Amino acid sequence: MCCFSRPVQHVSATNIFARPDKDGRQFLVYSMTLKAKEDLAMVLPLPVKAGSGEKAVTFVNLKDYAAFFTDLRSGFLMPPAANATRGLGDLSAKTKLEVVQVGNFEASYVPTVNDFSRLDERFRLPPGTWNKLPAYRSYGFAVFKLKSGAATIHPMAFSFPRAETSSLFFPTVHIHDGQVHPKAEFDHTLYCQSGADEEFALNRWTESERPANAFVAIGKANGLVDGERHCYMRGLQGKLANQDTFLKRV
Repeated sequence: MCCFSRPVQHVSATNIFARPDKDGRQFLVYSMTLKAKEDLAMVLPLPVKAGSGEKAVTFVNLKDYAAFFTDLRSGFLMPPAANATRGLGDLSAKTKLEVVQVGNFEASYVPTVNDFSRLDERFRLPPGTWNKLPAYRSYGFAVFKLKSGAATIHPMAFSFPRAETSSLFFPTVHIHDGQVHPKAEFDHTLYCQSGADEEFALNRWTESERPANAFVAIGKANGLVDGERHCYMRGLQGKLANQDTFLKRV
């Protein structure tokens, strides 16, 4: 799910990369083109392993690799469209959550819904938002502060401990106007890699022609991409069911 703290004028060209990390963790990289009239926060709910604490998410700086997704895309001859699929109690004041600088962003990790009261005021969502989304009660949240105007956002990257290690998670639910609609307009391209001990059901995905080190600047990717493995791509375009995407292991 991608949720914004203020109204947005336009969101498009969303790219998401996922790969299993060691010890049951997952890497996630997210980028999009955004137009907004004011500064706002983007919130990505994450299915984080329970009890992981406030340091569960490790942010990765990709400021110097803005072309991360352009390079990923260059590994595929076939265009993405070919594989496209047409009341929580009182929130008492506590110690503020850490805000870190990650490239052009300020970011925070919120371990539970109840911890949003500890988030920097600039990043908070309207009161009652999570009461409308009971499915996310057990999630943690990566929060990024974005600037107003029109821009292609340089990739936001991090790793987190998965609550369920039998799948890779892609945050694809849209909440751009404070509401969760049954269907939404998608303009997404998903990328992934398997892990040393994790293979996934990739029958609806396109495989790269070569290993990732042939088209990705592995050194600049800061450990996010396994250069020896192939990448896989799937497009999600058009009016689709408004839900997150889980890629299951085989």
